Amino acid sequence: MKKLRSVCAVYIKNEQDRRRISYLTRTLMREAVRLTCVMEGYMPRLCEVSITLTDDASIRELNRDYRTVDRPTDVLSFPLFSDYEELAGNQRVPLGDIVISAERAAEQAERLGHSFEREMAFLCVHSMLHLMGYDHETSPEDEKIMFNRQEMIMETLICHVRPSLRLLLRR
Repeated sequence: MKKLRSVCAVYIKNEQDRRRISYLTRTLMREAVRLTCVMEGYMPRLCEVSITLTDDASIRELNRDYRTVDRPTDVLSFPLFSDYEELAGNQRVPLGDIVISAERAAEQAERLGHSFEREMAFLCVHSMLHLMGYDHETSPEDEKIMFNRQEMIMETLICHVRPSLRLLLRR
């Protein structure tokens, strides 16, 4: 998946200390973001996404301030545009910001019986789809569309990443 580097710049900032974020985890997160861009037709564009890794307390504040929901969540998406078609041709397109609670992701991975790395990749795919306009909270049909898309992207990711990353996704 080396060709995907030119598709989307992914910046990851770790602002939490509850969970170690390995190089392989960061690589897998970047690949999940880039593959989502490609599978959603963003190949011709140069995209940019910022990911901030935080803890439950910090994401709870953001969730309360931006969604008026006073509890921690696993991931929040902050799109910068609602219509990307209006943007000029080859300029870099900042899709938006993703905030992930590494603490919540670790709990979910344990509860669901898969690896922390797989959960982080999944949350990146989920949030990228939100940045691209998908919303599973608007209707049951929209939920089905988004969740089917997530599954397709995750299955493709498992098939196309290098073997060392593939093992992390299958655990």
